Amino acid sequence: MTRGRPYYGWTNLAVAALAMVATLPGRTQGLGLVTEPLIADLGVDRVTYAGINLWATLIGAAFCIPCGRLLDRLGSRVVLATVLVCLAATVIGMSASTGLVALAVTVTLTRGFGQSALSVASLALVGKWFARRLNVAMGVYSVLVGIGFVVAFPSVGQAVLRFGWRPAWLAVGLIQLVLLGPLVWLLVRDHPEGQGLAVDGDAAQPESGPDDLTVRDAVASPAFWVFALSSSLFGLVYSGISLFNQSILEERGFDATTYHQVLVISTLVGLAANFGGGFLATRWPIQRVMGIGMAVLAAALLGLPSVETYPHVVLYGVAMGASGGVVTVVFFSIWGRVFGRRHLGRIQGCAQMMTVFASAVGPLLLAQTLARTGSYASIFYTLAAAVVALGIACWYVTLPSRMPQVHAASAAR
Repeated sequence: MTRGRPYYGWTNLAVAALAMVATLPGRTQGLGLVTEPLIADLGVDRVTYAGINLWATLIGAAFCIPCGRLLDRLGSRVVLATVLVCLAATVIGMSASTGLVALAVTVTLTRGFGQSALSVASLALVGKWFARRLNVAMGVYSVLVGIGFVVAFPSVGQAVLRFGWRPAWLAVGLIQLVLLGPLVWLLVRDHPEGQGLAVDGDAAQPESGPDDLTVRDAVASPAFWVFALSSSLFGLVYSGISLFNQSILEERGFDATTYHQVLVISTLVGLAANFGGGFLATRWPIQRVMGIGMAVLAAALLGLPSVETYPHVVLYGVAMGASGGVVTVVFFSIWGRVFGRRHLGRIQGCAQMMTVFASAVGPLLLAQTLARTGSYASIFYTLAAAVVALGIACWYVTLPSRMPQVHAASAAR
């Protein structure tokens, strides 16, 4: 860090966190805020809507790979600003949708520009500016994102209840277009070397060099698949529950107000879990941290079909928030920490694409289970078993050989 001058990476981190919050309309949790009024307004049945969401998410996932390539070639500033403007225009267009075709197109583009491209660009920006302190940076980033969602979820949710989903969605799009797009363009810088700075803001040499793994090396390692599949399964569970959370809680005898309260509870607990996960990741092997997050997720899934009272709902929200906070910190930091910065955009794009594919499947699984059995319970038990299996794999997986070099370099400092 230059004497008397804060490291500019923290400014980029703050803007990246805002950009991640701006993905709300393209995320399952955000769409979940308008799902019930939207399907009532357009007369769409639940399974049809889940099918639209499935294909929209699958197609939108394809945005991850080109976004990663563009990030590595053009830099974060151009890509972030462009994607934000495109997402804003799509959200504004979605607010005026009147038919299934328009709905399908706009949901697809919100998934592509929001959940896929903007998420990749936001995460990669932090990874480009931090290396040795990446765990700490991602912990701070996760907390800022969590705070942003704590404000955004209830605000948008209340706007939907008070004014309707169309005016609320229009307001979200205008905020992205008028405020966030210009802010990104003014403040974001591509990487520290371009500003005459060293990574992490100290005199150390950047940890981007010959030992950074290529995309091919990354996907050839078991660690990539174990962490990517675990994050994807978490995304599948979280997307399915988030999109139909109101319906799930109504099945257990609770109303929409309880749904919004649980959303806030889980998000607040997620903030604390972000701190806890980031702290543990600096002292424990990151495989163990991920394993703990998956164990808590499995407990939440096993307990959900037995929820009967409000304290049960709170416990469920706490477990989901805790698991989400830990898994999120690991997913945010693992790629740059394990594979390096040089090809981070492409590697992160591959991992993000897998999570987006999984998030597409989640709501359809839940909708079909409900239609076939009249209850969500059986799918929760099945998913819990898969979560346990991947949690065990996380605990024991070996990281690529680059890691000892990184650790040795960090220890030397």
